[in-house]
Amino acid sequence: MTTLVVCLDRNDDVGRKTGLRTPIVGWEAVRALVTDVGLADPEDSGVNSLLETLRVAQTLRDGDEDPVVAVVSGDRESMVSADRAVAHQLDELIAEHDPDSAVVVIDSAEDERLVPIVESRVQVDSVDRVVVRQARDIESTYYLLKQFLADEELRQTVLVPVGLTLLVFPMLATLVGPAEGAAAITTVIGLFLLYKGFSIDEVMTGVTRQVRESLYAGRVSVVTYVVAAGLTLVGLFVGALGVSNLEDTQGTVVPVMTFAFDSVPWLAMAALTASAGRLLDEIIREEPIGASYLNLPFIVVAVGLVVRGFSAYFLEQQDVIDPFVVPAINVGALSVDSFGVTAGERLAAFVVTAFVVTLVGVRVATYFSGGDFESEADDRVEGDSGEEPLTEAGLEDGELTDGGAESDSPR
Repeated sequence: MTTLVVCLDRNDDVGRKTGLRTPIVGWEAVRALVTDVGLADPEDSGVNSLLETLRVAQTLRDGDEDPVVAVVSGDRESMVSADRAVAHQLDELIAEHDPDSAVVVIDSAEDERLVPIVESRVQVDSVDRVVVRQARDIESTYYLLKQFLADEELRQTVLVPVGLTLLVFPMLATLVGPAEGAAAITTVIGLFLLYKGFSIDEVMTGVTRQVRESLYAGRVSVVTYVVAAGLTLVGLFVGALGVSNLEDTQGTVVPVMTFAFDSVPWLAMAALTASAGRLLDEIIREEPIGASYLNLPFIVVAVGLVVRGFSAYFLEQQDVIDPFVVPAINVGALSVDSFGVTAGERLAAFVVTAFVVTLVGVRVATYFSGGDFESEADDRVEGDSGEEPLTEAGLEDGELTDGGAESDSPR
């Protein structure tokens, strides 16, 4: 009975520390690997996993079984590539040794996620989880504390907030009271945890880098983004002003619809300004313009029309705004009397207009992007790249063959 005793290493610690490629198969090879990993990093728990793999194989060998010892590692690029690398190596081992069952050795929860991959390919009889026992004495505690203090990132993340808390809390407790001071400190700590948890610092760093690159590159979108931000503030102010002018309104539907009705024209103009800046940047670069840049302004207008139409419908139903009245039209012999438009008709007009704008945007984007693509295809066919076109005459003369050389054989 052949049993595959495999040690799983999802993060490729073995390859990173020893430079070896997995899978590593065989008792002597894994035994030598223990020495290499131990010399590279004596504190790594992977050494214990490799030793446990050898111990399990030795136990199975004493029980008259035929164990195959192997070490399988993942990839450092991403979790998906790591899992695929492990699956590929397992397929090679199973195809070569054809084991009847497997014993999996792991040392972390990260490696345990690979167990279903092994189970999908061979019967798993046991999963051996290696837990390293740590000495709990003063010397070990001191050593761990020393390592913690040597890490600059951990010091800034943990010690700085704790130190500020111990400094600020006595002052707040003296000035405003212990309860208010504790509430303020708890709020600041919560905001800090959310700031680190959502990686807002990385987002801000990326935004700052993009703004700096845009300024140095002289992009038009920098100015349009500033204008869009101003229009957004105006829209928010106009919407809030419209809500404040409501009289004796109960509930939340009417204020929300009022805010949307008053602010959506300004917000739509802000989005149009920002999208126009991006479109101008693409035009200045003299590169093929993507369909998304061409279609975005039409989508913004369509969404603004839909939001404006629905908010006007609800407000007209609640008598917050007056019904829309078409004025009388007199053009020569043509005369049209004024007439009112109901709320439903008004909503239908906005929705239909939004659909028309969307279709026009799709058509415009398809026309311009399709034209660029067709022109590039025509250029390639005409041989603008400098290569000779493939013709029947060339084939008949024996000038083109699969190997790129002249063909000496007669036709």
